[in-house]
Amino acid sequence: MRIKQYKTIFFNALFSLYDEKEVERFFYLTLEQFHQIKRIDLALNPDMEMDAQQLLRWENVVVELKKQKPIQYILGETEFYGLPFLVNGNTLIPRPETEELVDLIIVESQKSKVESQVLKDKNVSILDIGTGSGCIAISLAKNLPNATVFALDVSEKALEVARKNAELNKAEVHFIQKNILETDDLEQQFNIIVSNPPYVRMLEKEEIKANVLDYEPHLALFVDDNDALLFYRKIAQLAQKNLAKNGKLYFEINQYLGKETVELLEQLDFKDVRLIKDIYGNDRMISCRLNTETEH
Repeated sequence: MRIKQYKTIFFNALFSLYDEKEVERFFYLTLEQFHQIKRIDLALNPDMEMDAQQLLRWENVVVELKKQKPIQYILGETEFYGLPFLVNGNTLIPRPETEELVDLIIVESQKSKVESQVLKDKNVSILDIGTGSGCIAISLAKNLPNATVFALDVSEKALEVARKNAELNKAEVHFIQKNILETDDLEQQFNIIVSNPPYVRMLEKEEIKANVLDYEPHLALFVDDNDALLFYRKIAQLAQKNLAKNGKLYFEINQYLGKETVELLEQLDFKDVRLIKDIYGNDRMISCRLNTETEH
């Protein structure tokens, strides 16, 4: 069967569940992975054929998409900050908002005179807490080559994926399996600590799409309604001990808890606390430093 002919079948099968642009995105992501060709290649070669085995793979994708399984999990990979990443049900799917967090760290590190000097030093260290697929840590390691990057996660299964991603991207990252909530000291100093911890409250479950709720790991998503800032408090307390002088703490946050997160960090003696919006206009990132009196 011609691939272009199957495209109509693919679209008709999914139109009732997804909008046209989303179905189109699914089609071309699958096309690129299964046939190593892009949209333009198909346009230039409209008579391109696929065999019965390839057709079966496409039909399996349709079956899984009808269950609203994320396309990234179906294909087993995604792209983040221009790099390829393997993903499965043990890791969250990296999102564009998190790319913005990575970009913020890279841009600020390269822009600041003081930090630029620090980043020339091979001893500069970065810690990513709750690394999941390793997308933050690996992207930073690739773009800040003079940094030593560490990545921590409670899930050994997530770390297995992260290690494969580091190897895939030829990035040197030191992985640590540890429960951050049961950690009293990180045992070394870091110039940058970054985290995208669980921050979705149970009361916000109704806002979560089925493809996220049914397939992505709840351990990495949800936090108790009664203590929604649990991870932020714990990580900030560890940063008080383990953030080096002039070091910075970065968070991705719950868009509904920007004010509360800023207040928490100010209460814990952090300064220059900045609340930053994402491309959708939602409160999404925070950067800050320790107060001079408490810095190491």
